[in-house]
Amino acid sequence: MAEFKDWAYTDKVKEHFMHPKNVLIGDEKFDADGRGIVGNIKCGDQMLMMIKVDKKKNTISDCRWKTYGCASAIASTSILSEMVKGMTLDKAYQLSPKDITKKLDGLPEHKIHCSVLGDKALRAAINDYYAKTRQTGKIEQETSKIICQCMNVTDAEIEHAVLEGARTYLDLQEHTKLGTVCGQCEDEAKKLLEEYIKKHFN
Repeated sequence: MAEFKDWAYTDKVKEHFMHPKNVLIGDEKFDADGRGIVGNIKCGDQMLMMIKVDKKKNTISDCRWKTYGCASAIASTSILSEMVKGMTLDKAYQLSPKDITKKLDGLPEHKIHCSVLGDKALRAAINDYYAKTRQTGKIEQETSKIICQCMNVTDAEIEHAVLEGARTYLDLQEHTKLGTVCGQCEDEAKKLLEEYIKKHFN
């Protein structure tokens, strides 16, 4: 086994990967107020997030999670599960991959997308809580806009490509196949590319 001196991640990532916090262990009973699951195990990554809510304070009092993913996904969700305790639902809903990465003292650029699973599952769990408590007016739907009509590529797919390492228009085409038919989406795709790079890596 390689020495940890060759570890390509920060000490915080190492700590949360080797000793993850708030993991749902085996058949552990956890009476969740909200449950969110994202990803697809067939594609390699899946995340389950469950939260308990202090209904008087409208804060997250506890959470548990389980994932099929890499070291970055495990570490990202571990530290996220610590961050959200005591946090209001509104504030927790707004947490981004950039917030998680900063708390970990950074991730390699090609691993930033691994931190997306946790915050998406958290938002799904919060929405599930709102649905169960009949607060449907607070549920925020994540909608996607089709950018490339020919290949049916959305803005969400462009953002995900950026998180996976796309930095040029050619990179985007290799990841998503957008703009390979009529090319009319090129200007909008390039604009989104710049926006997502700035959002996640500036």
